[in-house]
Parts: sequence; C-alpha cells; structure tokens
Amino acid sequence: MKWFSFKEIKNSSLHITPNLPIITTKRYKFSLLKFIGITALYTLASWLVLIVILSITPLKDFLFVINNSELKAQTEKIQQLQERVLVLSEQLQTLASTNERMKYAMKLAKKDSIKPNDPLYDTLRKPINKNLKIGGNIYAAFVSLWEKLFSQPEVTDRVSFIEPTNGIITQEFNPSIGHMGVDYGVKTGSPIYAAGGGLVIFSDYTTDNGYVLIMQHDDGFITIYQHCSALLKKVRDYVSQGELIALSGNTGTNSTGQHLHFEIWQNGKPIDPKTVLINK
Repeated sequence: MKWFSFKEIKNSSLHITPNLPIITTKRYKFSLLKFIGITALYTLASWLVLIVILSITPLKDFLFVINNSELKAQTEKIQQLQERVLVLSEQLQTLASTNERMKYAMKLAKKDSIKPNDPLYDTLRKPINKNLKIGGNIYAAFVSLWEKLFSQPEVTDRVSFIEPTNGIITQEFNPSIGHMGVDYGVKTGSPIYAAGGGLVIFSDYTTDNGYVLIMQHDDGFITIYQHCSALLKKVRDYVSQGELIALSGNTGTNSTGQHLHFEIWQNGKPIDPKTVLINK
C-alpha cells in the first residue's frame, strides 16, 4: 500500500479561509503545485531584492561585521597605489619637459646672436611648455626664412673640430636612414672631449638618446654627444676644445650598444662630421 503518489499530490488542493470581521467569509482554493510555485517565485524575488539593496546601500555594513584589520590593510594598499600613480605621472611629466627642452636647445643653437649671459638660457633649467616660441621681430623672422629657403650651408675654414673620443667609427653619416652623425665604438666610461670650443646649451637626460650634451660654436655650428653614461658639464658652461665633458655609455631607448653618437650641425642642417674633423 502506497502512502502517497505523485498523482494524488497533483490533484490535491489547499483551502484558505481568512478569519476576518466581515459579514461573509470567503474560502480560497489553490492546487498544491500552484501554491508551491507561487511561494518559490516570491522567495526568489525577495532574495533578488535583498541582494540589490545590500549591493547599492550601506545596509551590509550593519548586517555583516567586517574585520577592521583587513579593512585597514585594503585602505593602505589603495593609498600606496594612488601614491605610485602620482609618482609615475610626475616622472612622465619630467621626461616630457626634458625632451621639450632639448628641442628648444636645438632652436637656440641656430642663432649666432645668443650670448653666454643671455637670460634665454635660464629657461633651459625649467620646464618648457610646448606652445613656447622663440621671440623676435618681423624683419628678423623674414631674414631667417629667406636664408633657410635660398642659402646653402657653407663649411667655413675658420672652425675646426677634433675627434671627441678615441675609437673606431662603427657607423657612418647616413641621412637617408635618419642617421645624422657618426658612431664611435667605445666602452662605457670612456672619456669624451669637446670637439671644439663653445657654450653648453643642453646637458640632461632624454628618453630616446639617454644622457645628451649639446654645445654651440661659432659660425652656426653645434655639436651633439648622445648615449653618455655621465655628463660633466652643465648648461651655460664655456668649454675649451679638447676639454673633458662627458663619459661614453649605452643610455636611451635608441642606443644599440656601448658607443658615442656624435653629430655636427651648421645653420640648422646636419653635416658629415668627417668633412670638418682635422684628424680624419
């Protein structure tokens, strides 16, 4: 004898008679399966509403006890991450400022009228905005534009340069591939000398070319020394020809090994250093 069967449960019904203070008492009849389905549906809906309330309101802080030590550790981690983000932002800003100062130094090197005590050199010690422009009157700007369009750089015999270091040239001057100078294969820490007497207009670290030193010379010449491991001269120092100015290295993302990248520019255009080096 079976105590119950699924068919009997399916055919069962539930009667509800509310005891209300009214004249006529009504009775409500539900099938057992319908009652179970409605109850399950309301239970699921109640749980969903409770989960939403706990996720978007601080009610969970009153219902659940959080470990104070764990909460404090999480707060400290968040503060450390915020401090690291600030440090990285400052470092990126410093690198951007340094690269911009290098561009500005290249522009200053094209002007023969700049003197060592010119206040423009003070700007190289401070961050420079990208919208900063070199001043000048309209006539000077017109003359400069005319010279750039119709004049060709002429190598003068009044300026002579010596090799900046003792090493073998491993890569020649080749503007067609963007190589605007020559590479000397030397070990890190080898001495680098001033190829000519002049004024240091840039001496700082750059992301692409590492430690870079730029010197301004007479007749519109500038010399550039890249990928150094140490810089021994600072901006506005006047250096004599052959004086020790830096040590070679392998710094900067563009460096492919231990060497010195050396460039010579005249009137804003690169020239082959071998054409003006007296010992080549």
